[in-house]
Amino acid sequence: MPLTTRSAIVPEKDAPFEIRDLELRDPRPNEVIVEVSAVGVCHTDIIMQQQFFPVSFPAVFGHEGAGVVRQIGSSVTKVNVGDHVVLGFASCGSCRNCLRGLPSYCLHYYDWNFKGRLQDQTTALTDDGNDVAAHFFGQSSFSHYALCGERNVVPVDPEVDLAILGPLGCGIQTGAGAVLNSLKVEAGSSIAIFGAGGVGLSAVMAAVVAGATTIVAVDVDNGRLDLAKELGATHAINAGSADVMAELARIVPEGFMYSIESTGRPDVLVQAVDALMVTGVCGTIGASPMGTTASINMNNLIFGRTIRGICEGDSVPEIFIPQLIELYKQGRFPFDKLISRYAFDDINLACDDAKALKAIKPVLVF
Repeated sequence: MPLTTRSAIVPEKDAPFEIRDLELRDPRPNEVIVEVSAVGVCHTDIIMQQQFFPVSFPAVFGHEGAGVVRQIGSSVTKVNVGDHVVLGFASCGSCRNCLRGLPSYCLHYYDWNFKGRLQDQTTALTDDGNDVAAHFFGQSSFSHYALCGERNVVPVDPEVDLAILGPLGCGIQTGAGAVLNSLKVEAGSSIAIFGAGGVGLSAVMAAVVAGATTIVAVDVDNGRLDLAKELGATHAINAGSADVMAELARIVPEGFMYSIESTGRPDVLVQAVDALMVTGVCGTIGASPMGTTASINMNNLIFGRTIRGICEGDSVPEIFIPQLIELYKQGRFPFDKLISRYAFDDINLACDDAKALKAIKPVLVF
């Protein structure tokens, strides 16, 4: 029997979220239905509401869900009913990159995460019999129940509060993974992190875990910069009031071994590259509008500097998310300090607070 699920639906482009009761079909053999306990609000959800990608409307987004398994398909072996899980991104599992252990670079990533439909062009969510675009990041977890593929559910420690775990599925694993998986920052190294939102602050915490000894956070909000220092940044620069490049050169005259750009702004990417030492590596994470370009000094690249695009922190979620949870339990990765909790019905307020920089990582709790 189909489930009735309370969902936040975007009825048309740029419209506010509306709370409605939708119908969710039963799981197929390789699918799982999760009762969502809480779901993070990510910048990507907000730009999808503005039709950043050509998904059809009405639609249900949400891609940082965590909850309890309530139904499983006949062929599912990874989880059982009652298991606590974090919901990650979707991947095909059979392309060249998936088989190489690079699911975040799945050759079919767009179709599996952004198309709003399954590979057979169907959708599991309906509104009075009418199709609703869903399966966003394989989950569409702005909904009390989320239907996922077996591949994108990650079993987690049931002793840890589910209300904080959802953001590990995207934003937090992206920032932390950029440092630990993609750049492989070494102990004693220097790193400049541009943007102190959820992704950038996760990178700060991961740089501490990696043993970096010079960690500089750059942002325009003093509150976020103060939190960056609380989380382990050795320096903080307010880009709204300071000469960023002069300050970076004062802190590390020879240039940084690593930098991370998490804002999606072309001018900031240029700064992140210019801040590098010879042979330094810049990881770019921030999402930009389609077609955005940046003007990079090509001579800077000749001397061994690298720009490295990063998706989902190069993570294999089944491995990396439990590692981050263990670091949290040890007190070495306090990502809960990024989270502000909201009732699910207050989703529009949560999005507004995120856009106004009042909340770093809003989490909607059912």
